[in-house]
Amino acid sequence: MNIIDEGRGKLFADPDPDAARRFFRQKTRNLVSKEMPLRQAVETFVHEGGYLAIGGFGSNRTPIAACHEIVRQRVKGLAFAGHTSTHDFQVLCAGKVFNRLDVAYVVGLEARGLSSAGRRYLQSGEVEITEWTNHSMAIRLKAAAMGIPYIPCRSLMGTDTFRRSAAKLAECPFTGRRLVLLPALYPDVSIIHVHEADKYGNCRFKGISAADLELASASKRLIITTERLITNDEIRRDPYSTKIPFFLVDAVCEVPFGAYPGSMPGEYFSDEEHLMEWLAVEKDPQRFEEFLNAQIYGSADHAQYLARNGGLEKIRQLRARELLLSRD
Repeated sequence: MNIIDEGRGKLFADPDPDAARRFFRQKTRNLVSKEMPLRQAVETFVHEGGYLAIGGFGSNRTPIAACHEIVRQRVKGLAFAGHTSTHDFQVLCAGKVFNRLDVAYVVGLEARGLSSAGRRYLQSGEVEITEWTNHSMAIRLKAAAMGIPYIPCRSLMGTDTFRRSAAKLAECPFTGRRLVLLPALYPDVSIIHVHEADKYGNCRFKGISAADLELASASKRLIITTERLITNDEIRRDPYSTKIPFFLVDAVCEVPFGAYPGSMPGEYFSDEEHLMEWLAVEKDPQRFEEFLNAQIYGSADHAQYLARNGGLEKIRQLRARELLLSRD
């Protein structure tokens, strides 16, 4: 194949599907319990030097409890997939969890504003960055889920994003036209938050899936956090609702309200006041450090974090708001 041009960015994950398959062959296909506390799951599967990806979309169905636990355990030196990433990115920046970043959508919390701490960290010189788009990141995960090293497409051509990516521009062997080759992305570990799961890892969730189905198939290790555990009998009564099958999953952690302060479709709305508090307090680095010490490092787990910020009464209010908006 004739390679015409290539981006100047560094590739942070091996796109070789055969190397990934060698890893996947070692994973059990047996129906065994994978239930464990979130702390144990992070200790077991999130390691320095690995590549981390987070599920959800924006502040919707994002595993914030898991992000807190990674920061709380002071994990460092990760690569991170900055794909549709909002408050999760903000939290991971606060802990300086990663030093390599595939960047598509980060720093912004959508209509809420920009993260000062996220901006400071990316401009600090401590993070090596390769640029992509949300679409191209999703395509990279799709290539990995398909078990191929790349997917050709027509996006990125003629842009500065291509120049700062690790994609290649090639001549199509069938038509002679130019195509961009997007390399497969196989994260070492990914975390996805769902509505329901059984102890084996069969998962159900509502709302937009974004690239989570591809992410689940592409990931070498997959941690599931779930609003609630249900029985395998319940899963079998309605098998068509299962979106992520057990054999892709390595850990199942029951974490009620695990997306808080983000939203969970049909369960609870986002805590806009608390998200705005994050944006306000992080403008002052000293004040932000005190905030983190109290909110994350000073909380034993997500339940204690929630209790510091209104507890079940706050969740009741957010649930009522979500149900009201759902009816509208």
